[in-house]
Amino acid sequence: MRIFIDADGCPVVDETVSIAKIFNIPVTIVKNYAHVINNDYAEVVTVDVSSDSADYYIVNHMGKNDIVVTQDNGLAAMALAKEGIILNQNGYLINNTNIDAMLSTRHINRELRQRGVYVGKAKKRVKSNNKSYEVALRNLLEERATDE
Repeated sequence: MRIFIDADGCPVVDETVSIAKIFNIPVTIVKNYAHVINNDYAEVVTVDVSSDSADYYIVNHMGKNDIVVTQDNGLAAMALAKEGIILNQNGYLINNTNIDAMLSTRHINRELRQRGVYVGKAKKRVKSNNKSYEVALRNLLEERATDE
């Protein structure tokens, strides 16, 4: 098992690496060259700044049951097709049951934005979001450890 982090704009990189260290799980942080991330524990992979470069890298290098941390529903769908485990930055587990609704909402919101309709902004991130993520990742890793 490996954890892949879609690091461009990911607010929980440090939390993920800290928890992965405890469980001795390898981590790959994938970012574009516009971001600077250094980490002594994780492998840091730099990809082109073009759209979806990090997503394609992750999907092409992940395996079944690898964990992908992302807020990108498109990447989540591709990773699910490869039987990955997807967790967003708030600790929400994305699976085959909920991905269709998430992609549909994404599509509708995009169409509305293109028509100039105000969809609304996401709420500002607060510390409790990070705590929820940490709890979810720990629970996921503990569950995986007992399954093996």
